[in-house]
Amino acid sequence: MTSSSTRDPADRRLILLTAVLFLSYLCIAMPLPIVPVFVTAQLGYDNVWAGLGVGIAFVATISSRGITGSFADRRGARLALRRGLMFYIAGALVALIAGLIAATPLAAYGLLLAGRLLIGLGESLVTVSVVSWGVGMVGPARSSRVLALMGAAMYGALAVGGPIGVILLDTLGFAAAMAISAVLPALGLLVTWRMPGVPAHPDAERPSFLSVIGRIWWHGSIVGLQGIGFAAIGAFFVLYFRDQHWAYAGLGLTAFGGGFVLVRILFGHMPDRFGGVPVAIVSLGVETVGQILIWTAPHPGFALAGAFLTGLGCSMVFPAMGREVIRLVDPHLRSTALGGFAAFQDIAYGLTGPIAGLVADRAGYGSVYLIGAVGAVLGFLMAVSLHRAGKANAGGGPGPN
Repeated sequence: MTSSSTRDPADRRLILLTAVLFLSYLCIAMPLPIVPVFVTAQLGYDNVWAGLGVGIAFVATISSRGITGSFADRRGARLALRRGLMFYIAGALVALIAGLIAATPLAAYGLLLAGRLLIGLGESLVTVSVVSWGVGMVGPARSSRVLALMGAAMYGALAVGGPIGVILLDTLGFAAAMAISAVLPALGLLVTWRMPGVPAHPDAERPSFLSVIGRIWWHGSIVGLQGIGFAAIGAFFVLYFRDQHWAYAGLGLTAFGGGFVLVRILFGHMPDRFGGVPVAIVSLGVETVGQILIWTAPHPGFALAGAFLTGLGCSMVFPAMGREVIRLVDPHLRSTALGGFAAFQDIAYGLTGPIAGLVADRAGYGSVYLIGAVGAVLGFLMAVSLHRAGKANAGGGPGPN
């Protein structure tokens, strides 16, 4: 018997859009664990420069969030997604050239940074446009389902893309891995070429980006603190394992992504049912345990278990807080608000790489995950404060109001 959701054309398009995001996001996932290895092993730079190679993509993402969110609101999410996929392709091709001229480290590193900046700009467009497009398809009442599906696609891509990237680096080299990364978003462009979009809002009155941020900064800060743990795994897990002479280095993102996707699939409806803030509180507690387990791991199995727990914990924080953000703004500001909200996570990703690199150089790679644990604890305390304020003042909170 066919369910109503399966017969719903909007639901079918949402699943297709989720598949496109998964496919194209492999362009992000595959380079993530191998960029630090390329920078340190092939170009000969230290961990700070490796962290910058990963984190600089988020500089472009952060700085463009207001522009790309407004673009998606005014010109439509469909066009914004296509532009973002084109930036993905361009960034991967520039990084490919960096791999080809690795014998000249300075030039190669400069091109790598340029490619990562293009990827970051694409990321800004893609992430805000797919969520806005999805919410426009099925309605804001199901917004946490959209956010859960899109996150499952992204982190599912991270789960499989990480080990694929490591395998490609070890067997074919960095340039070949980047060539394959460029093909994947091109396939996404083909799939979405004739997909119907959702209405844009070209003429609606818009407050300043900063005023929108003023409504959502408390929720965004919680998401940013959550993001430190994932950024630490993405940037340094492979180097941590290699430094310890442990096997299975490429499985860190797989363990994280497996836990992340499992929770999204089984419990993606929880924010709509129980509210976003309670779900975030539980999630941040689990993430804290995962980060502490990686930090204190005496064996690779403990570290992989910690990565899995971190994925379980991180999974629902973004959709839980994102649900609250969507409820705080009018439809014509949805993409702008989501862009600003996601920027908090981008800041965490961008700063974690170089700061954690400095810490790793002085205190070892394991200490990076102590930073992640501290961030998760701070996010937990903020979420508890938001929950208490919400009970005292319906619809309120210490910051967003």
